[in-house]
Order: sequence, then structure tokens, then C-alpha cells
Amino acid sequence: MTGQSTNQSHATGSSIVPQKLQEILPQKVEEKVPNKIHDTGDLAETTGNPGTSHATGHSYVPETLQETVPKQAENILPEKVHPTN
Repeated sequence: MTGQSTNQSHATGSSIVPQKLQEILPQKVEEKVPNKIHDTGDLAETTGNPGTSHATGHSYVPETLQETVPKQAENILPEKVHPTN
């Protein structure tokens, strides 16, 4: 189901991501978010430009989360949730 919503969260620990958003995001997006924001237990390093949002329009993602996740994670989000194009 890569790239598709799974209708479930993949968090294994704490998360500040709203539950509804966790349920519609693809698993690979959840895994790109730093564990301190949305803990999936994934040990992979994240890269990008934390501290900056790359949204080009209205986003349903909380601004503090937008500024925390790497650009590559923002780009994976569906455009209707977080536009970056």
C-alpha cells in the first residue's frame, strides 16, 4: 500500500499529529516524521530543511509540525492535505 492511506496510525509511541491525519497519511510519510513528533519507532535518519514549511497553499498540517518535518516528508503528503506544488 505504499503511498496510499492505510486508515490507521503507525505510531508506536507518542504523537502530536492529529489522529485523523495519522489515519489518512501513507505509512512512509509517518515514518519520515521525526520520532519526537510522531514516534513510529523508525530509526532511519531524516533529512531536509527542518524549521521551514514548504506549503504553497492552505495545509491541514499544524504549522509547528510543518516546520519540524523534513521537506521530503512534506512532499510525500497528498496535495489536498498539504500542497507543495
